[in-house]
Amino acid sequence: MKKVLAAAVIAATCFSLPALANPLIIKFSHVVSPDTPKGKGADKFKELAEQYTDGKVLVEVYPNSQLYKDKEELEALQLGAVQMLAPSLAKFGPLGVRAFEVFDLPFIFQSKDDLNKVTQGQVGQDLMAMLEPKGIKGLAYWDNGFKIMSANSPLHTPDDFLGLKMRIQSSKVLEAQMQALEAIPQVMAFSESYQALQTGVVDGTENTPSNLYTQKMHEVQKHATLSNHGYIGYAVIVNKKFWDELDPTLREQLERAMADATTYANEISQVENDEALAAIRAAGHTTIYELTPEERSEWVTALRPVHEQMASRIGPEVIESIYQTLQN
Repeated sequence: MKKVLAAAVIAATCFSLPALANPLIIKFSHVVSPDTPKGKGADKFKELAEQYTDGKVLVEVYPNSQLYKDKEELEALQLGAVQMLAPSLAKFGPLGVRAFEVFDLPFIFQSKDDLNKVTQGQVGQDLMAMLEPKGIKGLAYWDNGFKIMSANSPLHTPDDFLGLKMRIQSSKVLEAQMQALEAIPQVMAFSESYQALQTGVVDGTENTPSNLYTQKMHEVQKHATLSNHGYIGYAVIVNKKFWDELDPTLREQLERAMADATTYANEISQVENDEALAAIRAAGHTTIYELTPEERSEWVTALRPVHEQMASRIGPEVIESIYQTLQN
């Protein structure tokens, strides 16, 4: 907390004296590897922002939790210690914007087309607007992909999860998901997951192939199942006060850079995950299993009650708005 407050004082001083900031510094912090879709998207935004502003802006990217871990980064943004983040959508629940947890519901999206209808439509805009009272401006949705399950034992049916300690990011929906499978959810920072898997503190986890591979978690997981049961995406967000006080021309240039970086990040996400999955196969540490249609149906049946269970937390109208969007 002291580190966040001290950095916030320095950052606030910079905000109030923009004439002395040449170039303007934007600190972009994230918790994953530079080799992931998010990491590459952040680097692309840096490149384009500096290019489109003719060097008036310098973007400093801090990957791999170099500045802040999962639980710290949103507070740091609100205090002005950093200007930009791209947290996973589950992170907004603890902040009090629980509607974003709708993205954690298992099997709510069947395809990328389903996802795009939501993030690129009215529902996505309405969700971003909910962040503004928290001092946060939402700029874009970045895709990572659909999650797979991994453990040191095969995961073919819901019964295979019984008693397993499964690492999750902080999310009441993901806790309910694991409990529905009769597993034991273990909330843990992303940066601590590899060691926990390696030492047996947890038995397994869920993540996209790109995250699993770049963090080398596949080296300590004997089995992975291509369940595609859930989704991981990010909201690129900025300190609202910082953003609102930018010179309008500069802000327009940065919006253009973000739009182009978003197109880039979302286009490469599937390629990155496909390549990561191929690399996991080639490494030979992990047996990859693909669910049969019958097994997938069992998973859907076991996890569907989580939608109703979490409706009062997320907001039934939010869940219904997604159902309606996907029917159109």
